[in-house]
Amino acid sequence: MSTTNAPAGISRAMILVFAVAGGAAVANLYWAQPLLQDIGSSFGISSGAAGLLVTTAQIGYAVGAFFIVPLGDVLDRRRLLPLMMLLCAAALTAAAVAPTFEVLLVALVLVGLTTVSGPLLTPLAGDLAEPAKRGHAIGTVASGLMIGVLASRTISGFLAEAFGWRTTYGVAAVLALATAALLRRSIPPLAPRATLGYAALLGSIFGVIKRHSSVRMALLVAGTGFGVLTLFWTALTFLLASPPYSYSVTTIGLFGLAGIAGAIAAQRAGRLHDRGWSTRAISAALALTLLCFLIAGIGAGSIIVLLVAIVLLDIAARAIATLSQIRVLAVDHGARSRLNTAYVVSNFIGGAAGSALAAALWQLGGWSAVMTGGAALTAITLAFWALSSHQTRDYVEEPVTAPAATTD
Repeated sequence: MSTTNAPAGISRAMILVFAVAGGAAVANLYWAQPLLQDIGSSFGISSGAAGLLVTTAQIGYAVGAFFIVPLGDVLDRRRLLPLMMLLCAAALTAAAVAPTFEVLLVALVLVGLTTVSGPLLTPLAGDLAEPAKRGHAIGTVASGLMIGVLASRTISGFLAEAFGWRTTYGVAAVLALATAALLRRSIPPLAPRATLGYAALLGSIFGVIKRHSSVRMALLVAGTGFGVLTLFWTALTFLLASPPYSYSVTTIGLFGLAGIAGAIAAQRAGRLHDRGWSTRAISAALALTLLCFLIAGIGAGSIIVLLVAIVLLDIAARAIATLSQIRVLAVDHGARSRLNTAYVVSNFIGGAAGSALAAALWQLGGWSAVMTGGAALTAITLAFWALSSHQTRDYVEEPVTAPAATTD
């Protein structure tokens, strides 16, 4: 076995592999969304009850992010990542052949629990990339994850309509197996950056957050950014399903194509960080988010105005997410997986809070109340960001040595 301390770098081909693999992994959380009616009919339950499948998969993912992703700092990810994809393939296979709804529910919890390749690949890309190109590498992988979310819904609906909903999970299982093999061949053997017991590893997540005020601020911005995005989309579904629009579920789903712009923004945002513009870019993205809530609140009666607001909001939100993630991963090179755990969990909390707040505000005052709430949260976050003492200059990483590569 040999090692090298020279910066390994990361090729464009490897970045693309990570982006595709991450997208394929995160898609597993969303296959069920277009299938709820078919699954409900298959098991003789309501579509509302079938909606538990999406919720439980997300809960499984949050648990996996907290308890599994930190292992990326202490284990060889060349072995860990393929193992998680193999376990995910097994859970997807169980979903494809589930004889009862209860079995399917458990299978999708396990799918969520093992769908952690995305949160593991993002810090890995940061570890392998040269410091001057780290933002681009992380941004590209983040873009791949977003495209995976978008593509999953379309592919899932097509497969289910043509071959039945079980085929969707069968194809996903095969895709997970192929991804496991691809990652095994692509990832170089890496020496772990930390040597900690498991309990100490989990506890250190809170320690690293406590030590770095920049991380706490970035997590606040990321969580709020994802929260207000979720708030907007939750309320948008209510708005478009009601008069004067009264759109079908399928038509409302097409509005999700606006996420393509967000995926492009994520990739571009990484380059802004590499140029030292992340603080200003986050400020601009928060200001754009605020503007979008104001526009959408005033122009609720115009579908054109809503479409403009949707596209711009998705661009702003994805830029905030990517830039915040890059900043979080920059502060401690030996704890990137644990830092990414904190990032994923903060987004999960923000998304859950955004959904709940949207429902409450909609009951209170409809679309106007939701847009006012979203604008207020964004304005408060922008003020915190602008006034925080550590934002006097952009954070610029010092060049670091890439993780030592080993050869078997």
